[in-house]
Amino acid sequence: MTALALDIGGTKMTAALVGEDGRPQNPATVPTPDSGVWPACASLLRKIAPGQHIDRIGVACSGPVNLETGSVAPINIDEWKNGFGLGEHISAVLPDAEIRLAMDGSAAALGEYRFGAAVGVPDVLSLVVSTGIGGGLVLGGNIVAGASGNAGHIGHIVVPGSTTPCACGGIGCVETVSSGPSAVRWAREQGWPGSTGVELAADAAAGEPRAITALQRAGVALGQAIASAVALTDVRMVVIGGGFAQAGPPLWDPIRESIGLHARLTFLDGLQVVPAALGGMGTLAGAAALTA
Repeated sequence: MTALALDIGGTKMTAALVGEDGRPQNPATVPTPDSGVWPACASLLRKIAPGQHIDRIGVACSGPVNLETGSVAPINIDEWKNGFGLGEHISAVLPDAEIRLAMDGSAAALGEYRFGAAVGVPDVLSLVVSTGIGGGLVLGGNIVAGASGNAGHIGHIVVPGSTTPCACGGIGCVETVSSGPSAVRWAREQGWPGSTGVELAADAAAGEPRAITALQRAGVALGQAIASAVALTDVRMVVIGGGFAQAGPPLWDPIRESIGLHARLTFLDGLQVVPAALGGMGTLAGAAALTA
């Protein structure tokens, strides 16, 4: 069997053949364009498997997704946010391939369970903290998909005190406080002169008060959302990845302090909160695992 893994996100798309060990091999990445997203994606698929017979493809896509129809409506891809028939388009390029689709957060959770920080831990909540906040659940060693495929989307848990409109259409989601762009926006409103999450993290590490406060605010809200989620799902481990999660102690310390303050039920004793081990390849690794 020849299998392929595909990860579609708001900023980039990555594809790879799946090796005999179940991991993606020699991935190729292209930017997600503002328009012509599907032609760029189709070109990537043809580049990865030119002339090869693909039996199965695991696809991770930013959500929402619809597993029943194979369609997606990602809020971070403008061209697709009102709905796109991803499954039928993939079938036109790879007509013999069985398509296994998952929300990107679910795939990230599966990737960490199979190959990363959560190996041997069958009950895991995963977060990807980046330009948005994605999430996914693995319970009993299997992805929890929910009715449509979007279970575990922790970025849209509402946190206390936030009234900022979210791209999802709601108000006060943790994504509006704790994603990289949201933290940068708030810091700039306080007079911080920088413009990126990398700069914000560097300034916080250097002791800049407004940067420190922005990351503390983001970390507290993340901890609140995580505490709510773990009480609901009874997981044993929380794995946090994504570019903004690399901000270090100024973000991680308030995350852990906030979880400690709120997650007090006895069945949560021993909860582990750890960095993702797979870095930017976690979601693609989960997509590869879907093909097993």
